Amino acid sequence: MAGKPRVLVAMSGGVDSSVAAAMLVREGYDCVGATMKLFEDGAELPDRPCCSLDSTSDARRVAEQLGIPHYVLNMVDHFGRDVISDFVSEYAAGRTPVPCVRCNTFTKFNDLVAKADAIDAEFVATGHYARAAEGRLLRGVDHSKDQTYFLWGIASGVLKRLLLPVGSQTKDETRAIARELGLPRVADKAESQEICFVPDGDYMTVLRREMAADAPALVPGPFVLPDGTTVGEHEGFARYTIGQRRGLPGGFDEPMFVVAIEPATRAVVVGPRRDLHGSGLVAHSPNWLGDPPRVGARVGVRVRHRAPISSATVLGINESEVEIAFDTPVMAIAPGQSAVFYDGDVVLGGGFIRESRRAASAPALAGARPAAIPRTAPAAAGTRTHDTRTRC
Repeated sequence: MAGKPRVLVAMSGGVDSSVAAAMLVREGYDCVGATMKLFEDGAELPDRPCCSLDSTSDARRVAEQLGIPHYVLNMVDHFGRDVISDFVSEYAAGRTPVPCVRCNTFTKFNDLVAKADAIDAEFVATGHYARAAEGRLLRGVDHSKDQTYFLWGIASGVLKRLLLPVGSQTKDETRAIARELGLPRVADKAESQEICFVPDGDYMTVLRREMAADAPALVPGPFVLPDGTTVGEHEGFARYTIGQRRGLPGGFDEPMFVVAIEPATRAVVVGPRRDLHGSGLVAHSPNWLGDPPRVGARVGVRVRHRAPISSATVLGINESEVEIAFDTPVMAIAPGQSAVFYDGDVVLGGGFIRESRRAASAPALAGARPAAIPRTAPAAAGTRTHDTRTRC
């Protein structure tokens, strides 16, 4: 009887991708392991659950234990262009990107499929907590670990070739399988919770290295109220994000939050919690994994990785934008985060948030079918929230 098809398995050296590879081997697939090299040799990256030299060594050891070939794929140039350069330019523009979305959309899966084609592999596999079934992307069974927020930008053609073995189980079950299979080094390995190319957990390190010292995002500017009143001075608007409380001027009768960033004047706008409520949003560069929703369709929308999925109505849609209105206001809708659209557990697609709507607006867009994100799509408009720093 012929064996199952060949699969190229992305192996980071962590427990999830190691168990994904082990499960596929156990099921009889012809597996080939691949670890992505994202940084030049000598880059200052301490040991962490992914993207370090030690993690690459862990992946190689797991592959040897499983009896499968292992390769290192050099993605340094692609990652630098698609992710790191975008990260810096977005902060310079007063936005904060979600690097994992950029990586998955423009680098990781494209390069994995190209390598799979080169070795005649029918499928690619990763350790993401999500499910792929009949050409559809679904939330992982373990909703607390669901990673579909980071996967909406992959091409539908990639989705048809994608295997996600751990998406149908919980994290505890994954660790138990690692112990059962005799993979003790990765079984209890900590999860990566930081941006992989930020060596010390402080993203300002990267910005100071890549930007000119007098870049507007790094030099002092005013804290202002929504009416324009100046209430203090900050040390650079790149240090702030929508919804942030820490590091703001005091002396107000109620808690204040960052409600907007205005790079043209270097102003960080602060206001009370009520100014963070948005009743809708517009997202650009949408990517649909199947048929896009129609105007008037009811969808679920997630605006941050850890945010709840909120009920909404599609107000307008075309090839470049989609506009929705929420049933109830949503807090801290940050331009540049992803807006991911769901029908129950099924991921419909997503887009990069361009702006938040303070009040429900009339449909602004025509009803044309949107196109997939091109590789040269506009840079992801981004606003950093703490929950973007999570394994993707």
